[in-house]
Amino acid sequence: MHVRMNCLLRSPAIGGVLFGLASVIVLPEPARAFDLFGLFGSEEEPPAPSAGALPYSLRITGTDDSDILRALQDTSTLYRLRQEAPPDGEGLVRRAEADLRRLTDVLSGYGYCQGTVSIRIDGVPVTGESSLAAASRAAEGSRARALVPVKIAVDLGPLYTLRTVRALDPRGRPFSDEVLPERFTRTGDDVPARSATVLAREAKIVDRFRALGHPFAKAVSRDPVVDDAAHVMDVTFTIDPGPMAGLGEVSVKATDGIDPAVIRSFIYSEPGDPYSPKAVSDIRRSVARIEGLGAVRVREGETLDAQGNLPIFVEVSERERNLIGVAARYSTVDGPGVRAYYANRNLWGGGETLRLDADIYYLGLGYDPFATQRKLAGIDTTGLGGRLSATFVKPALGGTRNDLLANVFVTREVQQSYFVDAAGASVALRHRFSDTFSAQIGLDGQVGRSKDAIGTVDYRLIGLPLSVTYDSTDSLLDPTEGFRVIASAAPYPGFLGSDPGIFVAKAQGSTYYALDDERKYVLAGRLGFGSVSGARLDEIPDNFRFFAGGGGSVRGFAFRTLGPRGPFNLPIGGRSLLEASIEARIKITDTIGIVPFFDAGTAFASTLPDFDERIRKAVGIGVRYYTGIGPIRADLAFPLDRIKGNRELPAALYISLGQAF
Repeated sequence: MHVRMNCLLRSPAIGGVLFGLASVIVLPEPARAFDLFGLFGSEEEPPAPSAGALPYSLRITGTDDSDILRALQDTSTLYRLRQEAPPDGEGLVRRAEADLRRLTDVLSGYGYCQGTVSIRIDGVPVTGESSLAAASRAAEGSRARALVPVKIAVDLGPLYTLRTVRALDPRGRPFSDEVLPERFTRTGDDVPARSATVLAREAKIVDRFRALGHPFAKAVSRDPVVDDAAHVMDVTFTIDPGPMAGLGEVSVKATDGIDPAVIRSFIYSEPGDPYSPKAVSDIRRSVARIEGLGAVRVREGETLDAQGNLPIFVEVSERERNLIGVAARYSTVDGPGVRAYYANRNLWGGGETLRLDADIYYLGLGYDPFATQRKLAGIDTTGLGGRLSATFVKPALGGTRNDLLANVFVTREVQQSYFVDAAGASVALRHRFSDTFSAQIGLDGQVGRSKDAIGTVDYRLIGLPLSVTYDSTDSLLDPTEGFRVIASAAPYPGFLGSDPGIFVAKAQGSTYYALDDERKYVLAGRLGFGSVSGARLDEIPDNFRFFAGGGGSVRGFAFRTLGPRGPFNLPIGGRSLLEASIEARIKITDTIGIVPFFDAGTAFASTLPDFDERIRKAVGIGVRYYTGIGPIRADLAFPLDRIKGNRELPAALYISLGQAF
């Protein structure tokens, strides 16, 4: 698709030219032979010479710019129809004449307002009706013996740049800085005066007014004026903001497979709330969280209602209910793992989900610095661990914003310095205050046996966990703005039957900030905290203690090995945790990025972090391959202060889907 910009009328008063922006033209993609990534420039051969037609060879000269060349090719009739030979010389010349009228528009659209195009057929220039006979005779001279040589010669001329951009209301008055800040009309040095640039700036200005609550904002006219002497363009937009409006009633059209009341519970806007494209986008995003839904379409009304609000229409369809998946992972430190799951995403037509998970991993194939110490400590394990679990979620109880969550599990957790056999169940009620904020309260019960270098703990825990979650980020797997916070407090008191009686608190937050509008440079930071109190360290099960290290913590160190040490120098975990990470996510291309990062953290024996203890640090570099579902991550981490006597590897590699946090 190409937007064309034509030089139409000269203005002697300023020695310039008035521009008009023509309508959008969509052209078919030309036929091409296979060309791996376009590296070899292969083209289909033209038809062979014959007595019944005039096949031709075509060359385009005068530009090395691949974008301009592709635009010329997509616009050129001669190029697009080169596999369909004309029957005679006149047909070939007519194609050339059509190109003469179009191709200079392409050059203007790329900022070359004085660019020219000439076409020769077997050396004879095509210049209009007067050249028809001569060019046709030249073409006919090749009939049945050779391809007709056709050459399109391009002279770009000087590149024009965008000097000024102005935006006026329909009465010709400029907008105030509060309404339209200077950054929307500011131009940088040497910005090419391309039609795409002009239209993008227009769209940005219109979007500004839509973001201010004007759903029908539009550009009434655009008046680009160029100065041929200075080779610059000045553009004036006339913008009609239209009326300011709020959000109106949201109408839901659902399939028979899911209860509309469930969908409505995920719509948090109220009539009269301020309108903005983001508010409409948020409606779509929140409704799309319902796992049983497939396509979600949110459409704005074409007129305001009687209250001056804009009606919103939500249309949804059900997706395939049953889902089976398998995922694999590997780390040079943590070893390999495989996870399989089955899910029904709309069990009884109310958006209920039932998910069964099986996770198996084996530490023995990773780098295991504690194998000898485990044997000496009597921690007998094969290195094979796993977890089976079932999770049920019933959203929108009674059409409210309350969700019911239930889970049962059985696990054998095998780590570098301990193992735990456990089983448990939980039930919770979650209330969604908004698309970004929710709170949850539940009942949790677990029984198990934990064994490490300081002994064995048989435990029984019954608690009342509470948690809050806030997430304003723009993406689950690749956030570029906003922040996330999850905090929980879980008392397991003795009077409920817990042995030992403990209190567990956790909090983690992360934030993301894009340094540019294209979001090619993003800074990301993470901070994590944890504390468990109410019992001595040797009375607390290992799976409730805190450890640092590994792919989601301090990369470069073995998984869950940072913190207090016990007999045989084995990690025994701590009663508190503090860790932090910072990343610079840099996109080199649309699909490739690099991520330098720094991690720090450790676990502490005390119930609160003790900064007299040494905090471990690591640096690294990551590569990201961006796909439609999220980035594929490969991180190489280097511990800066390896632990003496651990024989740790100097580096660790992590591969997974999604950003590190």
